[in-house]
Amino acid sequence: MNTTSARISAPISVAVAVLAVWWAVTAAGLISPQFLPAPGQLAERFWLDVTQGPMLSHAWVTLSAALLGSLLAILVAVPLGYLIARLPWVDVAITPYVAASQAVPAIALAPLLVLWIGYGLAPTVVLCAIMSFFPMIVTTVLGVRQLPQDVIEAGRIDGANWYQLLWWVEAPLALPSVLAGIRAGVTLSITGAVVGEFTMGGRGLGMLLTLNRDANDIPGIFSTLLMLVVLAVALYILMRLFQNAVTWNDDEPKTKRRARVLADEPLPA
Repeated sequence: MNTTSARISAPISVAVAVLAVWWAVTAAGLISPQFLPAPGQLAERFWLDVTQGPMLSHAWVTLSAALLGSLLAILVAVPLGYLIARLPWVDVAITPYVAASQAVPAIALAPLLVLWIGYGLAPTVVLCAIMSFFPMIVTTVLGVRQLPQDVIEAGRIDGANWYQLLWWVEAPLALPSVLAGIRAGVTLSITGAVVGEFTMGGRGLGMLLTLNRDANDIPGIFSTLLMLVVLAVALYILMRLFQNAVTWNDDEPKTKRRARVLADEPLPA
């Protein structure tokens, strides 16, 4: 079985196994449907919510906040990660605060964001960015620090300035690591959006979860959770496909090949 087939068949096999166990448990009456709906019941409810209910409109609000938050995190984390990796004084000054930021729960920040920014989409976007920030900056730092110094030195010998080295050598080589962090951060941003909607109000899947919880609508809760899973998996797969498209080739990552070749040839201005 080749790698592509394994990447497709393995998660499908796990999903089938989980569904089989889930169906067996509910069919045998080991767990009451009041606490865990059967797979068929959930599928029916999910279809009704998507086609006749407000699910899609709420999902769009959550997805919009997650994507905007991810974009904000990328604009901050990637440049800052590069500076941390390249400038020791930035590393010493900033890294302790980056690490300390992970000790503050996102749900504790939400009320402060409301006070500082107000209600609406903006505080949710900021919370999504905070959730996405850490994996992006960590993988950027690791990717830049692990760049092969011989390739960089070859570029300097070739007469490249800092901008040429960054654009033609460092960026292509660090791209796989950076994209891996972005992929993880984009997935986490969905969680940030839901936490924001839980605590700061507004429309979205977080609010839909709250409404279903208050109504003791267990199938509705599971249906909303399923939509969250669908969004997270879809974003993950799209980011994975994009990463493969820009970093993968039959023999070696084409960004590495490009940087290696450019290190032996004159770099464009």
